[in-house]
Amino acid sequence: MRSLFLLPLALIAASPVQAKQCAPAWVAAWASAQYKPVNDAVLPPGTLEDQTLRQIVRPSVSGDRLRVRVSNLAGTQALRIAGVSIARALGSGSPAIDPASITALRFDGRADVVVPPGADYLSDPVTLKVAALENIAVSIRYDREPEQTSHPGSRATSWHLPGDHLADARMAGAAHFDHWFHLAALEVERCAPPRMIVALGDSITDGRGSTTNGNDRWTDRLAERLQADARHRDIAVVNQGIGGNRLLDDGLGPSALARLDRDVLAQPGVTHLILLEGVNDLGTLTREAPVSRAAHEAHVARIIGAYRQIVAKAHGKGIKAIGATILPYGANDYYHPDAQNEADRQAVNAWIRAPGHFDGVIDFDRAMRDPTHPDRLRPAYDVGDGLHPSPAGYRAMGGAIPLSLFD
Repeated sequence: MRSLFLLPLALIAASPVQAKQCAPAWVAAWASAQYKPVNDAVLPPGTLEDQTLRQIVRPSVSGDRLRVRVSNLAGTQALRIAGVSIARALGSGSPAIDPASITALRFDGRADVVVPPGADYLSDPVTLKVAALENIAVSIRYDREPEQTSHPGSRATSWHLPGDHLADARMAGAAHFDHWFHLAALEVERCAPPRMIVALGDSITDGRGSTTNGNDRWTDRLAERLQADARHRDIAVVNQGIGGNRLLDDGLGPSALARLDRDVLAQPGVTHLILLEGVNDLGTLTREAPVSRAAHEAHVARIIGAYRQIVAKAHGKGIKAIGATILPYGANDYYHPDAQNEADRQAVNAWIRAPGHFDGVIDFDRAMRDPTHPDRLRPAYDVGDGLHPSPAGYRAMGGAIPLSLFD
């Protein structure tokens, strides 16, 4: 009789514990598209040799544990990193960190790591609660000169100082530049089903025209709106924009088709893709010289074909593909578009808007165009070059996204 009595008690006692259990999952809370820097984005030789580089990032969701992903994507030789630490930053515009939060990271239990050419490498997870939209500092120690893999358009300042400063709370006297190096992602573990949006795009997604250290790209505004809504604050947003990027051809960084698998489909927790690409494809067609009407039509067809490929690949991974219409650029002197270029943009946007192509549409064109000159940006939203939005424009873009797309 005693055993019959004890069995139900044991089951009852286990129930509250089981109710608290969950299946924790990893999700990218912040990421940057890595590639080989060129021109003035290349650091002078020796800049990172025997240096500690501190970079500030802002995760879009909270988490209980974290890990970082370092990248040697553009390297032709193994990348040696002597150490990495992570801490809460005291702000976005200085290298100062909270000394009580400094946490050394390990790679397979070791402080150092050797990353093979072309590869990424995840750190071991550490327990450090991270709040959504707080500033996090990742410090990387180099004991030798690295080959440069970078995200040049960081719109965030990074600091470097000779020697080992992984546990230095201030980094007084550090030099700085506005790029990220070898830092591909900050991933968090959450006791919730993973939900994450990847924004794939060009300089308008990367944030050209936004404020350095201001976190005022359209993706930042979207993340803030999601966090302010109890129904959506478990959704992460990562920005995989590259300035000058194109759908069809390499520009600054590989084409969107070439980097889709790495920058979107392989991201942990991805459930939604927002695609805003195509203005550089449209603009470069005739930048040097006019082309025939047949060439215009063929180019539009290739752009639409690239969209179809991206949607099909996203669907193959169970990802919802959301198309964003291309913003007007009629006042841009670099591309100097004519009526046929505008007709091309209208044709592409009509395809994006048409039912049955994307799973949802964000009509950035409608939100950003000048009502009196619909081939141009609204003056208040134009940073001044007729192509890139101002901080006010990026805020309008982030505000134009229906959150219901992510239900």
